[in-house]
Amino acid sequence: MTTTETSKYFEDIKQYDSSADEAIVDKIASNLRLVMQNDDAKWVSASDSAELETVRENYLKKKLELSHSDEELDAGITAVMEQLKGVNKKSRVTVYYLLAKHFGKLDIYS
Repeated sequence: MTTTETSKYFEDIKQYDSSADEAIVDKIASNLRLVMQNDDAKWVSASDSAELETVRENYLKKKLELSHSDEELDAGITAVMEQLKGVNKKSRVTVYYLLAKHFGKLDIYS
């Protein structure tokens, strides 16, 4: 992940979290570097239920190790998607950052 790419993600995230930590954004982006090579995988589709299920299962449950009910996790995803309402292409880095913040798990990137 280049500094320019990380800066782009950081600037995007700062629109939603003015106190965002660039080092955390960089770690999230670095963790996703292989995924981000696929142009389609760079984005999270809020209207694709299979995509949102993948976010819940692979990111929230596996990466963040959340043990909340599916309903609670889905409510968190819905809340983040509501924050990003009106954004046609929702950056995976931004979505994952906002989800980690929503669930109080940004510290796993510290």
